[in-house]
Amino acid sequence: MRLAPANVADALLELPVAPSFTRIGPAVRSRLDGWTALDDYDMRGRTVVITGPTSGLGLAAADQLARCGATLVLVGRDRARTEAARDRLPSAGGPHDVVVADMGDLVAVRQAADQISDRHERVDVLIHNAGALSAERSTTAAGLEATVATQVVGPFLLTALLLDRLELGRPGRVLTMSSGGMYATGLTVRNLQMGQEDYGGAEQYARAKRAQVTLNEMWAERFSDTDVVFHAVHPGWADTPGVRTSLPTFRRLTGPLLRTPEQGADTLVWLSADETAPPASNGLFWLDRRPRPLHRLPTTRRSDTPERREQLWQWVSQAAGVDPALSRTGPSTLG
Repeated sequence: MRLAPANVADALLELPVAPSFTRIGPAVRSRLDGWTALDDYDMRGRTVVITGPTSGLGLAAADQLARCGATLVLVGRDRARTEAARDRLPSAGGPHDVVVADMGDLVAVRQAADQISDRHERVDVLIHNAGALSAERSTTAAGLEATVATQVVGPFLLTALLLDRLELGRPGRVLTMSSGGMYATGLTVRNLQMGQEDYGGAEQYARAKRAQVTLNEMWAERFSDTDVVFHAVHPGWADTPGVRTSLPTFRRLTGPLLRTPEQGADTLVWLSADETAPPASNGLFWLDRRPRPLHRLPTTRRSDTPERREQLWQWVSQAAGVDPALSRTGPSTLG
């Protein structure tokens, strides 16, 4: 069977990794696949909850979603910065909402879910974007390592608390901004939270991102009979404030080839807006509007066992204070 030229070109970009992840990827693929311009999507009447919307990929996604007419609920940990971000956004879909919460603070996450549920009858899209790579290890009030709390446990809890609102989206969409950094590490539960003695910011970030994409698949499997779909996104290598602060050497070496935040956020917005591929599929990991494999190395594939996946679900449920036997009834199943 002969492959279509676009598929051949895409595979050639993927093979050496670097061209695929840089700005070369979307520049080539948008032409090969005839991407619909994001400004052509109409999201009026749809409510999108997005965490981490004040800079980088989150702000770029929020701006584009607002220009498409979506009504946004901006969840940020700093009220002044989150309100400033809101005030910069177009408001074709009506006034945008601000909810203040640190995604690593599980009490604040529960309060945020209550506020969102009180103010909005339906959530069409929930975007988990908050999180950063931290060079120094820190812990939350609940004793969780901060990266894992913010990027794994907090999003898990918010998803569980908003399931009933998401089901009314028909389909509701839960989208997780992950990272290609997860390709370098396997799935671990026992060592998901690094200790002080062996802590490395990049490695801790990669472990959390691996857990994110695994949980994305598990949400899709466990809730396949509901009106909610789950997808994770790899933005490529984008020039964001987090990269400038946490990975200065990487940015210096790759700077001219880094994607803009808008290019990095493109697939996230497309998954939010498009009415064809995203709702017709479930549990996938995307880059440049195409699904991608979860593993590139045999070592990480071997770590991804059914037993370890179940351990991860059980651990995150316990850490979040959620009944691991979650059902479609949403908040009533929470501990």
